[in-house]
Amino acid sequence: MKLTDRAEEILERLWIEIIEHKKLPDITVLKDNAGFKELPAEECLSLEETQLLTAKGMDEGELCVRRHRLAERLLVDVLHVKVGLVHETGCSLEHILHKGLEDNICILLGHPKSCPHGRAIPQGKCCKERKRKLESLVMPLSELRKGQGGKIAYIHTNDRAMLRKVMAMGALPGLSIALVQRFPSYVFQIGESQFAIDKNMAEQIQVWLSR
Repeated sequence: MKLTDRAEEILERLWIEIIEHKKLPDITVLKDNAGFKELPAEECLSLEETQLLTAKGMDEGELCVRRHRLAERLLVDVLHVKVGLVHETGCSLEHILHKGLEDNICILLGHPKSCPHGRAIPQGKCCKERKRKLESLVMPLSELRKGQGGKIAYIHTNDRAMLRKVMAMGALPGLSIALVQRFPSYVFQIGESQFAIDKNMAEQIQVWLSR
């Protein structure tokens, strides 16, 4: 039986606390919640387990987190929803994504590593196999062919120095960009200006491809 939306949200919360925050969550406030009561029945949670979540619960919780963060990435990168508005909408969208569909979205977006808030997106099978389909819309500048271009979707880096350098070149989300050269360095063009960068920086500039 498929978990209800409430049960998935609780499972997602527990997984984040256990895996990312490295602490055992306080479940006393959840015990009377109908969604929480579903988890033992579906063998996702056991009060006898030291970390509460069973192996199935860990897998399902990771999948819930993956769907939510991919939903946020889709809203920002493709639908251009403002980052400050995506969490609540992402919560609703994640429950619509059936198992397997999240991999299609992941491939579509070029296997993003983090959500718009900078939190890691758990890898799926498609990420591990690094399959890329022809309909992929967003991919790193480093993977574009010479002469290929599109619009900058986002800059994938938590390195502030690199982010400042990229922005100083005018590589801002929404602007048109084209790859002019791949070797010996990556050269891209924005407007009438061209800039040379190394592979590491080229990998951080995510491009929404032109059709």
